Amino acid sequence: MASSVSTVATANKVVLSLNNSGAGTSVPSTAFFGKTLKKVNTNGASSPKVSNRSFRITFTAQQPEIDEKKQTEQDRWKGLVSDTSDDQQDITRGKGMVDPLFQAPVGTGTHHAVLSSYEYISQGLRQYNLDNTLEGFYIAPAFMDKLVVHITKNYLKLPNIKVPLILGIWGGKGQGKSFQCELVFRKMGIIPIMMSAGELESGNAGEPAKLIRQRYREAAEIIRKGNMCVLFINDLDAGAGRMGGTTQYTVNNQMVNATLMNIADNPTNVQLPGMYNKQENARVPIIVTGNDFSTLYAPLIRDGRMEKFYWAPTREDRIGVCKGIFRTDSVPDEHVVRLVDAFPGQSIDFFGALRARVYDDEVRKWIERTGLEQVGERLLNSVEGPPVFEQPKMTIEKLLEYGKLLVQEQENVKRVQLADKYLKEAALGDANADAINTGNF
Repeated sequence: MASSVSTVATANKVVLSLNNSGAGTSVPSTAFFGKTLKKVNTNGASSPKVSNRSFRITFTAQQPEIDEKKQTEQDRWKGLVSDTSDDQQDITRGKGMVDPLFQAPVGTGTHHAVLSSYEYISQGLRQYNLDNTLEGFYIAPAFMDKLVVHITKNYLKLPNIKVPLILGIWGGKGQGKSFQCELVFRKMGIIPIMMSAGELESGNAGEPAKLIRQRYREAAEIIRKGNMCVLFINDLDAGAGRMGGTTQYTVNNQMVNATLMNIADNPTNVQLPGMYNKQENARVPIIVTGNDFSTLYAPLIRDGRMEKFYWAPTREDRIGVCKGIFRTDSVPDEHVVRLVDAFPGQSIDFFGALRARVYDDEVRKWIERTGLEQVGERLLNSVEGPPVFEQPKMTIEKLLEYGKLLVQEQENVKRVQLADKYLKEAALGDANADAINTGNF
């Protein structure tokens, strides 16, 4: 070829000299060095055609401007160089590092993490021991076994087996059903979607049923993202059950029962009202608690839809839970056993109320020192902050004393049936009859 190309390269500059001898050679517009080439005409003449004159083509190569020496110990952003966490966490970590004029308030803006920090932890990093305690709290083995097996079965694809979607845990009041469920969820790393009985009724017909479907689909979306989840409904019988002839059975009660039945029959095809596209969702185990499931609609609690578990804690369970309640009070184990045996008919919740009752003396002394008129200002508007109490010493004698007072209040509620008395007779002049009969007047 009649053309010759010579290349001169330096660290920052490359120069090409091209001499044409009239062979008709042209330079392509998409050369190796890019589309934007700087043409330097040596003769100062401009012509759209390639002539025999010499011209030079130059370009400047960009060097990286990162200087590792600038990363000093005082650099507050140095951690971002080697950080491998999610961008959302980086944005949140940068909150407060710049002038607040350029950032939105807490809870809004791009620095607000969409996911909670609990969801950022890898599932592989969570370590759980196969015991029935969590942070000092006792979990009944039978309770944990039933709940864990039911949740696991609903995540497995067992051949030719139809697993009930709903687990109904029912039993006496104050036996720790909800709290034990929360402990198991935390132990398994489950993020539950919570509902209460108060959300199962509304002034608008159909709203509670729609809410159940929305919560179920929220839980299914969490599962789709790789996190275990359950739908947890507290006190289902209080919101959807019939408590007697005086309980009004509404359209919402019917739709709540019918919605739960439909979800139990089709757990992977739960649609919102007005949405009828065939799109499968993840199967979400449903856990419900209550005191008496005989008040629920009978087809809902049949075995194919709901697996039922009656929770009645044994003496060992009650002692284990009570040890967790008094774990920070230095109460000896033998005193806990004695306390449980002293009140055999009481619920587990009774012992939690008993522990709170011990603080009454300390609070009463603080009110006397502060003055009744200054209590509100001291609690809400004080520069010193709220008062701090030393942990009172809980002796077995003091616990037994307060326990008897609580039992006496329970007996008064059962014994003094003022509503029946007022309805049956005109009890106008014997308002102090109970105090006179008991000798306390």
